[in-house]
Amino acid sequence: MRLFHSLAKHLSFTAVANELHLSQSGVSIQIKRLSETVGIPLIEKIGKKIYLTDAGKELFYATDDVLTRLELFNEDIQDMERTISGPLRISAITSSKYFMPHLLGRFLKMYPDVEPSLTITNQSKVKTRLAENLDDIFIMGSYPEHMSLEANYFLDNPLVFVAPVDHPLAKKKNIPLSAIANERFISREEGSGTRAFRNRLFEESGLKANTYMEIGSAEAIKQAVMAGLGISVLSLYNLKIELEAGLLTVLDVQHFPVQRKWYAVHRKEKRLSRTAQKFLEFLLDEGGNALQEEMLR
Repeated sequence: MRLFHSLAKHLSFTAVANELHLSQSGVSIQIKRLSETVGIPLIEKIGKKIYLTDAGKELFYATDDVLTRLELFNEDIQDMERTISGPLRISAITSSKYFMPHLLGRFLKMYPDVEPSLTITNQSKVKTRLAENLDDIFIMGSYPEHMSLEANYFLDNPLVFVAPVDHPLAKKKNIPLSAIANERFISREEGSGTRAFRNRLFEESGLKANTYMEIGSAEAIKQAVMAGLGISVLSLYNLKIELEAGLLTVLDVQHFPVQRKWYAVHRKEKRLSRTAQKFLEFLLDEGGNALQEEMLR
């Protein structure tokens, strides 16, 4: 079960062999025997890529459920000793990378026996991981309302318009959104939560952003803005170093900053492990407020 579960996640015999300390040929033989036992193919190879068949996907869900239950059983045993330890799987959208490592680091100082896995990717991929139940906690700015989820607000996410320090609007006050719409806009890629928010904001005001270029990371956007290529919308958490160094400026735009929210999300039917539950409690009880003070002061 562990071998197939690993293959279904990585879709690579080499990765499975490395993770489980087996030979690649040994992995191939075991998968072949498993397929023979099931009676139908579990994987298919097209070119150099491996894909799960429908049966393979169903087996992955089954093995994931069994292994999760075994992890919970192991943690139940550990609970008898009142310890917080073992795996903690977190997925978070890209713009959380400016604070999630800080929060996770603080949590690990309290509970050093926890074994964390932090996946940071765009909103679209986090939603896919959520749909496939690949992690314990999902850090998101918005979440799918059609799914049965438990979403806990734990931190504000202030969004601002950012520009070069010598931009013509830099010293103006109470700038209307219509003036911003005429500026060259540097946008995140499709699937970004910040991009979706900006599009919705302009549409609600009957405006259309002048998208000058699309860039796939906040770091690259900051460099483009500093180079005078345009303006953008970013989380204030992303800008602490650049603002302190006088490399960027926040524009005084009407109704901004907009306070969006960060949520810690998990599937409602999912039974969180003791470790995941403790991390969620940490976020809600102390992580958010402490981090907000630290990063915005």
